[in-house]
Amino acid sequence: MIERRTLLAATLAAPALSACATADIRSSLPPLPHDPHSYAKPDEARVLNVSLDLKVDFERKILAGACTLSIAARQDAREIVLDVKGLNIGIVSGNGQSLPFTIGANDAERGAPMTIQLNGAREITIIYETSPDADALQWLTPEQTASGKPFLFSQGQSILTRTWAPTQDSPGIRQTYDVRLVVPQDLVAVMSAEMLTPNGEPAEGGHAFRFRMRHPVPIYLMSIGVGDLVFGAVGPRTGVWTEPSVLERGLYECADMEAMVRTAEALYGPYRWGRYDVLILPPSFPFGGMENPRLTFLTPTFLAGDRSLVSLIAHELAHSWSGNLVTNAVWADSWLNEGFTSYFEGRITEALYGEERANMARVLDWAGIQEAIATIPANSQRLHLIGERGADESNSAIVYDKGALFLRTVERIVGRTRFDAYLRSYFDRYAFQPMTTQKFLADFRERAVRGDAALEQELQLDAWAYEPGLPSNAQAPHSDAFDRVDAAVAAFNDGGAPDAAAWEGWVTQERQRFLQTLPRQLPRARLDTLESALHLNGVGNNEVLFNWLELVVNNQYDPGVQSLTHFLTSQGRGKFVRPLYRALMAKGDWGRPIARRIYAQARAMYHPIVANALDRIVTG
Repeated sequence: MIERRTLLAATLAAPALSACATADIRSSLPPLPHDPHSYAKPDEARVLNVSLDLKVDFERKILAGACTLSIAARQDAREIVLDVKGLNIGIVSGNGQSLPFTIGANDAERGAPMTIQLNGAREITIIYETSPDADALQWLTPEQTASGKPFLFSQGQSILTRTWAPTQDSPGIRQTYDVRLVVPQDLVAVMSAEMLTPNGEPAEGGHAFRFRMRHPVPIYLMSIGVGDLVFGAVGPRTGVWTEPSVLERGLYECADMEAMVRTAEALYGPYRWGRYDVLILPPSFPFGGMENPRLTFLTPTFLAGDRSLVSLIAHELAHSWSGNLVTNAVWADSWLNEGFTSYFEGRITEALYGEERANMARVLDWAGIQEAIATIPANSQRLHLIGERGADESNSAIVYDKGALFLRTVERIVGRTRFDAYLRSYFDRYAFQPMTTQKFLADFRERAVRGDAALEQELQLDAWAYEPGLPSNAQAPHSDAFDRVDAAVAAFNDGGAPDAAAWEGWVTQERQRFLQTLPRQLPRARLDTLESALHLNGVGNNEVLFNWLELVVNNQYDPGVQSLTHFLTSQGRGKFVRPLYRALMAKGDWGRPIARRIYAQARAMYHPIVANALDRIVTG
């Protein structure tokens, strides 16, 4: 039985909620497109604010407490439908009375619909607990952290917030939120929101931290982190949260964050979220970064020691405009988040580090697009995805890189000054709103094309958005630095030894280009030559090491297996581990035993998002 927890004081609720909550939804909120990954019916009743009062229980590996939802509804609405997955629901109440509710059949991906009878209520309180195996939450033991203390973090994208909070889990349904978290006395809680109690406050069973997000956000961005955390400032509105032993390295790598914020603002308008801090997580974090507002979550795999991988920070910062400010209304249009952000990342990189560095990244991305077009089905090559698919089933080379290439093509045709003016206006006009591909194209035509038939034909907007492959106006980028790298590859292919001195002088992207363009099939002697000259098994840059390990697996190179084992057991970033396990399993009698041995050792470290996918790859 779940005990009722003390609810948050009404003064913590977001301002002006009551007026919205009593309004007829038809007049107060815009209609939304159907989201196949949510059970919600937002045109009938829609969540406006989520108020959580939860205790973090490391022993049971659960969050327990109360969720109070403020809603807007049609005057004739009798029920509201929420998204839940694996939640243990206790009492549901509103207007001083218990409210009847039902939980429908569970779907493996979407969870279940929770239908609550409103009986006139516009504020609903749900007493609940999460499951110990909630997909959004990873509970790390002291042995799995740098500080030797337990750690918890959440990852809500794409549709996993429903595993730790009962609400409408759709990117188009933007919600404000306020949260009270009770955590053990020796730990600190942080969130993707304004921290109201920096030092915590007394609470039964530990101490409590309170947070508030005043701006409506897609609820996948509501995120928590709890652990032995310390903070270091980078600038007046930027800083780093992480475990104590990681702080010095983190501050060094993140030294340019304040400059990045200023650069981004100069391009596309003011940063609207107050602070921009980052939380460097333990190695099991499944992504490179997660753009939670005010507090980006980052993988420690970007800590290269030479600031060579800080484009990751530029990318997550850019999401503060593209994704967080203007959000795809449904996951079929996720390119509106990632493609725009990848384009914006390139502009920040170019402004801070020079055009050549940006061009190198664009050439690498072009190669990824070509590989995707050659290997994935046509339906998956479109920016606007069609057909039934999971919320996370999109190819990054398409959603990120083809999307960015589309915008660079538009920039080239209409001119950078004109396109920048449009994008700044776009972010201003659609701030804190959902967006669809159809709506974006209509807006761009109205504001930028303006009936110019020749320009419309030259842009090929619909071909980019709705057709597979690349339209005829796509142009391959070029990097002068890569010409020298390609010459080094040609010399190696002719039987020469790699130039160790040149390698030492190359930046990360040049090293990636070298390894990525080597023949996929190499004899043992040539691999020995590479390892002997460049010491690739000991490379500390994770992006470069990953490219080397792809060659190790593809060529069944036994001297690289120890490095491969360490790589797969020391971090859990899906971008790295999924393709390596998949490649190992494809190598039959050589690779499958290695994959299963490593996975048995590493699975407990991986986040559920990664582990669930690897279960299908390694054991399926």
